[in-house]
Amino acid sequence: MTNSASNQMWGGRFSAGPDAIMEAINASIGFDQRLAAQDIAGSRAHAAMLAAVGIVSDSDARAMREGLLTVLSEIESGTFQFSTALEDIHMNVEARLKALIGDAAGRLHTARSRNDQVATDFRLWVRDQCDAAEGGLMALIRALLGQAEAGADWVMPGFTHLQTAQPVTWGHHMMAYVEMFARDLSRIRDARRRMNESPLGAAALAGTSFPIDRAMTAEALGFDRPMANSLDAVSDRDFALEFLAVASISAMHLSRFAEELVIWSSAQFRFVTLSDRFSTGSSIMPQKKNPDAAELIRAKIGRIFGANVALMTVMKGLPLAYSKDMQEDKEQVFDAADNWMLALAAMEGMVKDMTANRESLRKAAASGFSTATDLADWLVRVLGLPFREAHHVTGALVAMAERAGCDLPELPLDDMQSVHPGITTDVYEVLTVEASTASRTSYGGTAPTQVRAQVARWKEILR
Repeated sequence: MTNSASNQMWGGRFSAGPDAIMEAINASIGFDQRLAAQDIAGSRAHAAMLAAVGIVSDSDARAMREGLLTVLSEIESGTFQFSTALEDIHMNVEARLKALIGDAAGRLHTARSRNDQVATDFRLWVRDQCDAAEGGLMALIRALLGQAEAGADWVMPGFTHLQTAQPVTWGHHMMAYVEMFARDLSRIRDARRRMNESPLGAAALAGTSFPIDRAMTAEALGFDRPMANSLDAVSDRDFALEFLAVASISAMHLSRFAEELVIWSSAQFRFVTLSDRFSTGSSIMPQKKNPDAAELIRAKIGRIFGANVALMTVMKGLPLAYSKDMQEDKEQVFDAADNWMLALAAMEGMVKDMTANRESLRKAAASGFSTATDLADWLVRVLGLPFREAHHVTGALVAMAERAGCDLPELPLDDMQSVHPGITTDVYEVLTVEASTASRTSYGGTAPTQVRAQVARWKEILR
């Protein structure tokens, strides 16, 4: 078949026919160049180890290590010329190293394979992202703590089914997200500990006959230990999957909070005012102030979920050890990491800048019969009614208030006593939203005293 005919078969996209198509599908340098710093760190550790055990000379190792620093400098300065023909970051770096130091560069690949090399690079990169995520989560938690401390006694409605349920405090609501993001922080730290083993030295899949010191390279790269099985070392991508799983759970938390901010900043709620830095206007409606940052966080979460599913799908049918399918492990993780870090930073900025509208919060908290549970509790505690009977009496009083067009604290005592004669004026003391929140002093409750205690606890933990 002629090149002309093959070009037609391939849709004319590739001028050189199947060879160009194979180069395009096989090459990963378009995305794995992001691993450059990790690749060079791994190679420098490997070169030092090769010299230490006598596999290469000290002079060759020194030339390799210094040459690799030159390559890194060129990459960081933007002068390095990446080549698709060289497929990936490893071959691009090695080719440039040979141009710089000559034949000594060829000894760098002794006792290793691209399989353990890429597994090491990628693990180092994901580990760095764990550290970045830890920083982002801690910054967001601190921003939430600031809001919680400022509004520890600000009353707002608590919701179930997005219907008014019971009054809570602004600080309590903020602390709920502190707990969520703190679990994310715990998960990412736990994942980092588990992934902190070195694949380097596993070679292609079976280890090597050279007398290498895998503990030396593991220590040099900050790993706790070498991985214990060479087959597993080159074929494992659990570390990336676990990173994506943690990112997905955290992204879900971000999306829930973003949804609340969208609702709360609406004209119908007016619970919060977002700063101009995280809002945009309308091209046609001058009165609009749109919570675009929150909406974009809510939308970007789909990319993180998608990355998780994509990599699980890539890995689910692969026999041991390495398969070329695994080249498709990086783009999803890169994209998910970028979007998670961006969403964390944007949420931190919104939380730090937003203003809670205290009067709107209180007004909403006092509506919708939000202290009905407090009334039922009073009937149980003071009159000794069984809770089911108290629930029935309260329901009747709510219906009465609804017909009268008022809330429970506005019902006359005579009307209340028509439902149950034992009710006294003391009941009004528990029907304010402030009294309601102040009474919820059980551990983890919404009372301002509890909120302040939790804020103090978390400040100490973070310190």
